[in-house]
Amino acid sequence: MKLTSLLAASIVAVITTACNSEPEPNTLTRKEAKEGFVLLFDGSGTEGWRGYNKDHFPARWIIDEGTLHCQSSGRGEAGGLDGGDILYDRKFSNFHLKLEWKIAEGGNSGIFYLGREDTAFHAIHWTAPEMQVLDNAKHPDAKLGKDGNRQAGALYDLIPADPQNFAGAGEWNQVEIIHMDGHVIHRQNGEQVLEYQIGSERWKELVAESKFPAINPDFADVPGEGYIALQDHGDDVWYRNIKIKELE
Repeated sequence: MKLTSLLAASIVAVITTACNSEPEPNTLTRKEAKEGFVLLFDGSGTEGWRGYNKDHFPARWIIDEGTLHCQSSGRGEAGGLDGGDILYDRKFSNFHLKLEWKIAEGGNSGIFYLGREDTAFHAIHWTAPEMQVLDNAKHPDAKLGKDGNRQAGALYDLIPADPQNFAGAGEWNQVEIIHMDGHVIHRQNGEQVLEYQIGSERWKELVAESKFPAINPDFADVPGEGYIALQDHGDDVWYRNIKIKELE
């Protein structure tokens, strides 16, 4: 083969590889930047994040190879030295949130939105809707609740994810949460898995039948804006590619 032909083949290979390669973690694609997405986590620092009901960032959450990693408490529940849920210290109203998560075998965590801070509650799950993060195969919560409404991608204890397409423990899962004037969509690994309307009769019935009113009678009264947060449930979990677009 002539040198010119080898060079041409090499250029084609480089271009093909570049086009087919995954974008770097914690960056925006050109399309996302043009659409107005911004990063909430750059992979190297915790700027903008703090603990729920805290003025600092909990020590058990660390930056680990470009991820926000909540280290296991070794107790199966949140606890121990300076752990707890973390939130982005700004309230959002209408938004399109994207992120990726990976859970350890048997692990449990969650993604919260429209959350409220209230010193009456030690954790944000009593004040906010939650997209469940779970190892469906090994964590017992997967078999509790109703019809799988505590499995990965679910609106926790309220609506199951359908289809149930959790990638498995130790694997990255891509999720999206869209909120517009009380209308909410959960997407997981490229598929829409649920949709609901906050404040509807169905919403009120679901909440009334859940575990939440026993602790927070006002749980159904979700505000039009609130915090985005990540849960410390005592298990190893990793988050990255956290980005958001505000909707008008």
